[in-house]
Amino acid sequence: MTWSQRLTELNIVLPKVVAPLAAYVPAVQTGNLVYTAGQLPLLGGELTVQGKVSEGAEGVVRPDEATEAARVCALNALAAVNSLVGIDSVKRIVKVVGFVASAPGFTGQPQVINGASNVLGEIFGEAGAHARSAVGVAELPLGAPVEIELIVEV
Repeated sequence: MTWSQRLTELNIVLPKVVAPLAAYVPAVQTGNLVYTAGQLPLLGGELTVQGKVSEGAEGVVRPDEATEAARVCALNALAAVNSLVGIDSVKRIVKVVGFVASAPGFTGQPQVINGASNVLGEIFGEAGAHARSAVGVAELPLGAPVEIELIVEV
């Protein structure tokens, strides 16, 4: 089964590649690796959710919302990979780097980034098992709660 077929089986449609917000490209290949730019939870040019992640506070992004946003980010990163080399050329996901705009005291960054890791596992199975970093930061572009970048072997 190809990865394209697996996406169809899972009823996952990769979004259009998000246009760069500054002076960069969505993905580059060097040798057998593709590096994606950081991807935000953008759908149709709009953030799916905005703000810092916290538990229990009003006016912030809940961890479950941020986890879903991380999933969107991962799919945007895969769209960038697909546009450069085609999704079926992926051999494995090597690394996921996740940034979480965190309110003071929030320490659940790994659980938030699971939104990206889990969807990659659903799609790629063992080839989706990856090294990972989950980092809390003060701010992200456009007020996004999450940003994800991938390193993919092709």
